[in-house]
Amino acid sequence: MNSLPLPRRRALPLQTEISPLHRSIVMFAIALGGFGIGTTEFVSMGLLPLIAADFQMTEEEAGRIIAAYALGVVIGAPVITTLTGRIPRRRLLLILMAFFVLGNALSMLAPSYGLLILARFIAGFPHGAYFSVSGLCAASMAPAGQRGRALALVGIGFSAATIGGVPLAQWLGQVVHWKAAYGVVVTAGVLTLLALWFFMPHMTEMKSTSPATELGALARSQVWLTLAIGTVGFGGMFAVYTYIGWTMTDPTRAAMSASLIPFVLAAYGAGGLVGNLFGGHLADRNLELGIGFVLSCIAITLVCFYYLSAWVAGGMVLFALLGLFGSALVPQLQIRLMDVAGDAQTLAAALNHSALNMANAAGAAVGGALIASGLSYASPALAGAAMAGAALLVWWAAVTTRAKTRAHTL
Repeated sequence: MNSLPLPRRRALPLQTEISPLHRSIVMFAIALGGFGIGTTEFVSMGLLPLIAADFQMTEEEAGRIIAAYALGVVIGAPVITTLTGRIPRRRLLLILMAFFVLGNALSMLAPSYGLLILARFIAGFPHGAYFSVSGLCAASMAPAGQRGRALALVGIGFSAATIGGVPLAQWLGQVVHWKAAYGVVVTAGVLTLLALWFFMPHMTEMKSTSPATELGALARSQVWLTLAIGTVGFGGMFAVYTYIGWTMTDPTRAAMSASLIPFVLAAYGAGGLVGNLFGGHLADRNLELGIGFVLSCIAITLVCFYYLSAWVAGGMVLFALLGLFGSALVPQLQIRLMDVAGDAQTLAAALNHSALNMANAAGAAVGGALIASGLSYASPALAGAAMAGAALLVWWAAVTTRAKTRAHTL
């Protein structure tokens, strides 16, 4: 008896054969992965008290869960992108998202503190590489002159996570169990895997690279200057973000009810959603001036936040603006790294996410040191403004040296 033939999946097209509608679907699938990554990165912060109580640990020990994820990002981004240059980009995205699902599934099922630490490291490991590879894929598929907009579109998922994904996961974690929050992330990851499997085209226009080629990015001064802009400039934003709950509920200043803090975070997320698109527009118009403009706006916003966050409305509006200008910086730095990294674009783009996570740690450390010294909870804003000013100096050095190099090669 002859067996029935098994159904076969229709052959996937090449990236040069897809329609604008197909390209939009792929962009959405990539953004969905960013939504899951953004949710898992930020929701853990709000779940720490529940996790600490469940495993009977101190706040300091619980905080290592955040550090484990960040360590996974910082290590995973350069390691993965350096060693996987010969793997087709579509296949690599599927592997990275599968690894992400595994890490968050282990987080949901972890029976002990030690295994949870390991699970969070695994979940963070593909973070930077996913954004790097997916961003380069989006830029490669984009029509001429629209790379910035393409990167902004796929970055919407991460911004949207701060508005919808994090509050939803946070609510489930409080009402059901903290592990349910990671279930939301696993669901987003599985849906991303399915969408990429069925719609991601073969990225035939993206050349394979070797570890030696990717490591060549480290020999380019413009790559290091661009990474420094992100590390220093973003550090100022995180100096405020980390302590926003204490700042807005300080009884000597805004005295906001703690129950309203989710609305403050949502305001930041809404600003980030707009800022991501704005940054993509600036990148396509004038990349270098766009970076300088956004850094200036971050510095001004932080100074205003220091003085006006004593009022609830002032603090929320300025925090939303901080989300807008901070998010606008990301696609611009990503595009700049693509332009200055030569053939080592994957590693350079991944290092951007390592730099942003180092900015997270540096900003939190600077802000914490100021508060511990007896200064107000608003004081990190002034330190953040100084960091944004320092990033402007780095930006100026990067722009001028690049212009001189171009002049010599003409």
